[in-house]
Amino acid sequence: MAPIKVHGTPMSTAARRVLACLFEKDIEFDFVTVDMKAGEHKNEPFISLNPFGQVPAFEDGDLTLFESRAITQYLALQYANKGTNLVYEDLKKEAILLVWKEVEAHQFDPPASKLTWELALKPFFGMATDQAIVEENMAKLGKVLDVYEARLAKSKYMAGDSFTLVDLHHLPNIQYLMGTSAKELFQSRPHVSAWVADITVRPAWAKVLAMK
Repeated sequence: MAPIKVHGTPMSTAARRVLACLFEKDIEFDFVTVDMKAGEHKNEPFISLNPFGQVPAFEDGDLTLFESRAITQYLALQYANKGTNLVYEDLKKEAILLVWKEVEAHQFDPPASKLTWELALKPFFGMATDQAIVEENMAKLGKVLDVYEARLAKSKYMAGDSFTLVDLHHLPNIQYLMGTSAKELFQSRPHVSAWVADITVRPAWAKVLAMK
């Protein structure tokens, strides 16, 4: 049994973020499925791992963490010598990485997550899509991707010339949205489109998708 455990569901965008990092770092782990339909994420023993009742929860020996971006940061630093290097040693480069990590979390993720729910997950669960929410967030995400297009015209990846945590954090929502009408937002911007094509075919990401 691996010392690292990830508790969640393979459909969760947040869980996928952690799983992608583990595969990029070539770290062995055990995946513990949480039955969210049965409400396991809101009850013990899971609630002791994440008091907010959200997946994923993460264990590395006696360390327990939640919040996917914090988990990936820990993995990138604690296991720096394994697998893909997802952070920078140079402090100025790392500062740029931190800026774009914040952008993903606070600018990209809110509209992208709403669109993922409305366009990808609601139909999967047999629920009706709210077109007003879709229109509002398509406009918001489009403005964010305009900034990304300008950024990616100067840099192969969001934080520089190598794939980092910043790019990895975008993968779950992008994967869902590329299967919906929102894909046009990405495909209509050539540098964004090339970036998406690059990051979505990484072997580690293929392993995440295979878990579903």
